[in-house]
Amino acid sequence: MARGQQKIQSQMKNAEKAAKLKKGTSQKEAAAKALVHKCTVCMSQMPDPKTYKQHFESKHPKSDLPDVLKSI
Repeated sequence: MARGQQKIQSQMKNAEKAAKLKKGTSQKEAAAKALVHKCTVCMSQMPDPKTYKQHFESKHPKSDLPDVLKSI
């Protein structure tokens, strides 16, 4: 009889896990949504324009600054 009770508990635990996965977004998806600025040269992604400008100035000094970054 003990195995029957463990089986029921295991099924309930798995059902709760599945419901949580369905309901929420994963950390990878949330991180991908936060990266909204994409470098025009190397295609790497940044979360905000300030970081994008710093990246562009340090990694691509010979390239012209994109119009998006000139106003910052």
